[in-house]
Amino acid sequence: MTACVAKLAVEMTDNARRAPKFPLRLDQMAAPRKSLVNAPQGSAVSPLKPSTPAPVSPRAILRPQQPLHHAAAVSARKASPTGLGLDSAGVRQRMTDRLRAEGLSNDTVLAAMAAVPRHQFVDAALVTQAYEDTSLPIGHGQTISKPSVVARMIELLMGGANARARSTGPGQLGRVLEIGTGCGYQAAVLAQLAKQVFSVERLKHLHDKARELMAPLRLSNVRLVYGDGMLGHAPNAQYDAIIAAAGGDALPTAWMDQLAVGGRIVAPVREGVRQVLVVVDRNDQGFHRSIHEVVQFVPLRSGTVR
Repeated sequence: MTACVAKLAVEMTDNARRAPKFPLRLDQMAAPRKSLVNAPQGSAVSPLKPSTPAPVSPRAILRPQQPLHHAAAVSARKASPTGLGLDSAGVRQRMTDRLRAEGLSNDTVLAAMAAVPRHQFVDAALVTQAYEDTSLPIGHGQTISKPSVVARMIELLMGGANARARSTGPGQLGRVLEIGTGCGYQAAVLAQLAKQVFSVERLKHLHDKARELMAPLRLSNVRLVYGDGMLGHAPNAQYDAIIAAAGGDALPTAWMDQLAVGGRIVAPVREGVRQVLVVVDRNDQGFHRSIHEVVQFVPLRSGTVR
């Protein structure tokens, strides 16, 4: 019996030497084995030698985040995005390529459309739709016209007698009066083609907005006027061309009086239950009128609004 007990004690002692007891204390745990994947060939790597932690650079220490109000102030000082890449010439060129495919053929007008960044004239929430052929709201119950409509109206304007006489060089539209500045986009396109553009807007908020949006383009040949568009702009008459972005039941007499001989008016006018583009040419014998496409513009109103 005594011999059996002694033998059992020896076996337990041997087992204790062969296998550690669990759970182990932290000071009893062996360091993790180093990986041999990147070890130099022929080097001896001890699997039991603990690795020495790399020194931590002071610059690598995480710093607390800035207070929310401070972060917002910093963000506000950063330059705003320029239209998610929409400021590239290629995007505008693709728009004019689509206009050409739809039947617009005047190369000079299409080049003018391609030169003006339309996305700068629409609200930030609508910027991704800037080069689609659609009208977009610009506030105060007004819209920026579809690119195809802008191009078509200017194309018609270019067909006037004065335009043909100047078709060989810059400023071929001469002096242009625009009724309804809106956000300023069409005035910016006209500026690529005209010697001088006078654009009248009756809504003070839109007049101010157009002035702000057009400022970065530095167009020296555009003058924005706050006034009643139905009265035209007598101080700078006569005009070689008049174009309107609002439609009434008839063309105001003031526009006819301020149109130079050889000049042309392009404007939407109500004909029965529909609205159409009307072209009026003035010659020595009087006025000649023709009717073109059906359109849909905001109503032409008199007076000014602050």
